[in-house]
Amino acid sequence: MDVFEFLDKYGIEYNNKDLITEAFVHTSYLNEHKGELHDNERLEYMGDAVLQIYAADRLMKIDPPLKEGVMTPMRANLVCEKTLAVISKEFGINEFILLGQGEEKTGGRNRDSIVSDSFEAFIGAIYLDTNINNAFKLLDILMKKHIGEKTDDTYDYKTKLQEYVQSDSRKSISYELVWQHGPSNQPEFKMAVKVDGLVYGYGIGTNKKEAEKKAAKDALEKLVVK
Repeated sequence: MDVFEFLDKYGIEYNNKDLITEAFVHTSYLNEHKGELHDNERLEYMGDAVLQIYAADRLMKIDPPLKEGVMTPMRANLVCEKTLAVISKEFGINEFILLGQGEEKTGGRNRDSIVSDSFEAFIGAIYLDTNINNAFKLLDILMKKHIGEKTDDTYDYKTKLQEYVQSDSRKSISYELVWQHGPSNQPEFKMAVKVDGLVYGYGIGTNKKEAEKKAAKDALEKLVVK
């Protein structure tokens, strides 16, 4: 099944096949096919914006209404790299990605960063090719069961740490990069969280935000008596 058969299967409209194809062009593919296509980075930018609006809209419509402090981390969890990669693999969307031979051989088709970027670009292409209602129709098919889903990622450890530390003091919290390893397409970060200059926790993630969240969780587990 190609991407157009996929769209036909679910009744999603499209007009510009070149634009839809562009959503799946990874930069590694262009290195071996120069001048043929454009990479998907601009469409990824567009798709990210559509996903943010979609997630906010669907969370606002949950009954009984959710509080803003709950919706914000839930939205972040819904549109994060991990969730988008899981959905893409579940529906086989990652099979449509055009990769260079080297990236293919090193597992790029299943790498969350590449898969999630292509997912965003796909949504961006559908929106630009048709309209936001058609993009939302596709997202409802792909993401409906994940709306309102609560996972460990939903818990805002950074905010909870801030609240805990400042509940009875005026201490300051800061995050510092300990090290960064790995290639640019698969980096790994280690962050430290400090309370008034003293390290209370460490976290490792594929981006600084994820590493900071894990560092805050580490600190909370040490500070809070269970």
